[in-house]
Amino acid sequence: MFDVSNEDMVDGRLTRTLLLLAAPLVAQNFVAVAQQVVDVFFVGRVGEDAVAGVGLVVPLTALSLVPAMLAITGTHVLTSQRLGAGDDEGARRVVWAGVVLSIALQIVVAVVALLFADTFVGLLGGTGAVADYAAVYLQVYAVGTLAAGVSDVFEMGLLASGDSTAALYINVASFGSNLVLDPFLILGWGPFPRLEVFGAALATALGFLFGLLLAVFVTFRGTRNFSLSLDSFTFDTDVAREMVSVGWPAAGQRTARQAARVAIIAVVSFTAGSAGLAAYTVGARISTVAFVPAIGLGNAATSVVGQNVGAGNPDRARRTTWVAVAIAVIGLSVFAAIQLAIPETVATVFAPTLTPEGLSLTVDYLVILAFGYWALGAIYTAESGFNGAGKTDVSMYATMLQYWAVRVPVATVGSGILGVGLGYGVHAVFWAVTLSNVAAAVGLCVYFWYSTNDGMLRRASDSASAD
Repeated sequence: MFDVSNEDMVDGRLTRTLLLLAAPLVAQNFVAVAQQVVDVFFVGRVGEDAVAGVGLVVPLTALSLVPAMLAITGTHVLTSQRLGAGDDEGARRVVWAGVVLSIALQIVVAVVALLFADTFVGLLGGTGAVADYAAVYLQVYAVGTLAAGVSDVFEMGLLASGDSTAALYINVASFGSNLVLDPFLILGWGPFPRLEVFGAALATALGFLFGLLLAVFVTFRGTRNFSLSLDSFTFDTDVAREMVSVGWPAAGQRTARQAARVAIIAVVSFTAGSAGLAAYTVGARISTVAFVPAIGLGNAATSVVGQNVGAGNPDRARRTTWVAVAIAVIGLSVFAAIQLAIPETVATVFAPTLTPEGLSLTVDYLVILAFGYWALGAIYTAESGFNGAGKTDVSMYATMLQYWAVRVPVATVGSGILGVGLGYGVHAVFWAVTLSNVAAAVGLCVYFWYSTNDGMLRRASDSASAD
């Protein structure tokens, strides 16, 4: 129903193609967010320290997948461009290079996490039960990224070919199994032992494994536009180098984002303790629900932009980006209005064990976040225009400015954590998040408009055709 052919990507009705490709991706990301929200839902029944512990290492778990971003982003962009140019064999070489690269990098990540998790948690200010929960969650999650990285590489190969439905099925298998396992492993339902935070991390890691198994099955069975086999296996070092060249800005972008979040969580921890950490964790999980459609739409637009760049259609690539931005901004504005109307209900449903202070802070954060939701939509979709053209460094620099030129300074100075500044405490952190999102959205849209007028997409198209 949602299949999009290579011909549709480069010559079909643009809005229809974009929405058909995005629909399974949005559904897939909602499944992913459901997993995160349900994690908080069940961990929240363990206690506020458990929620705080998981929240403390959220940026570190995200950082654990940074090395794989070299392979994941490189696979998405390069496979899209090769398929758009009609080079199916070249597309297969890209995916295999991504698989090998991801496995090698994530083995290193798992070893580092197993050896140094306690040290990382201590640097973030974690103590007592919060620190214990945080270290266990980080270690198990990092091991699970071995499966997650390879699964994402296969997904990007399928998505680049226009098959976003397969990516949906893979994520349903991954996150759906996580959802089912959560109550049994966290709370000890039925014959299972009560593993609490360890159970939450184990359910996530097992979910990654189930997703990988389905990704292998779908990719090797083949789809209308793309397939792999063991006979096609090859590791092309030239392709791997090109992949790193395209993917390192995305890895750098994720590193800049998550490193800033580490700094932000440290500020929250030192200014508001476990109540602040719990509020930040709940707010972050709920806000993810808001920008999930933008992530899916942005990924779909990246594929469409990439194929049109490869096919020599820069004007269609430009229109794709602006259509995606408009849809995302409107959709997230509606979500913001709903959150502004019932913030306390949302907070209570997802974390009923919060203390009065934790609940009050969570409500405040949900309200402040809602004012910047439209900007999140613009960020993820405006980036697609640059990413699809292979200009992934633009997104990286935009993220660095968003987090390190706006978010961290506003949070640090506004909270007064260093003994100087405005002294607004954790509320300065909440406002820093929204203000940085707005600044990044405006900057990216303005720069995309300028870059396309300056011929960026035309040059990318000429380069892809020459390759």
